[in-house]
Amino acid sequence: MQEVKVIEIKKSIFNANEIDADNLRKELKEKKVFLLNLMSSPGAGKTTTLIKLINNLKKDLKIAVMEADIDSDVDAIKIFEGTGVKAIQLHTGGMCHLDAEMTKQGLDNLELDVDLVILENVGNLVCPAEFDTGACKNMMILSVPEGDDKPLKYPLMFQVCDIVAINKIDCMEMFDFDLDRVKGYIKQRNERAEIYPICAKDGRGIDELANKIRREIKEWRK
Repeated sequence: MQEVKVIEIKKSIFNANEIDADNLRKELKEKKVFLLNLMSSPGAGKTTTLIKLINNLKKDLKIAVMEADIDSDVDAIKIFEGTGVKAIQLHTGGMCHLDAEMTKQGLDNLELDVDLVILENVGNLVCPAEFDTGACKNMMILSVPEGDDKPLKYPLMFQVCDIVAINKIDCMEMFDFDLDRVKGYIKQRNERAEIYPICAKDGRGIDELANKIRREIKEWRK
């Protein structure tokens, strides 16, 4: 019987993407552009949080936004109308994530006379965590209605993120959400992750989160 040949396609795709991602980071470093990759589930409040963050950060940083979605330009319009900063929409053609090459295509369509580019990745907790976009840092938003057990169910997302914002803290009692418990779960997955409880609706915690991003950019520029 002929031996079955197994080809590790997935591994080769990831390896190629890692090379593309490292090259993109070097290019961004040369241009002094900080790329922040933002991930979350749909409905976690990415766009609302971004509007609050950008309006805080734009006082001293030039910012542009890339909105990734399977279809529509709803989020890019919301960002522009809510902040006035340049926003472009990236359609993924049905794919549930962005990789480094797709991110680079988006960056090539931006005028990179900016300090910070924020990439709002496609909304889910699985695929975006698997692909390095070439970002300088990864950030995710976990919303209270999703439950405090998500770090146990989606470990990779929490492992790859440097910053975790816990949004919608105004409704913790309604959803029986334990903040200390979720912090412990996150630290089990990723000891270095920094955690910021926020409420994008009323602005609680946004100053602290914005200052964290400022510090990351300052450190990266060194």
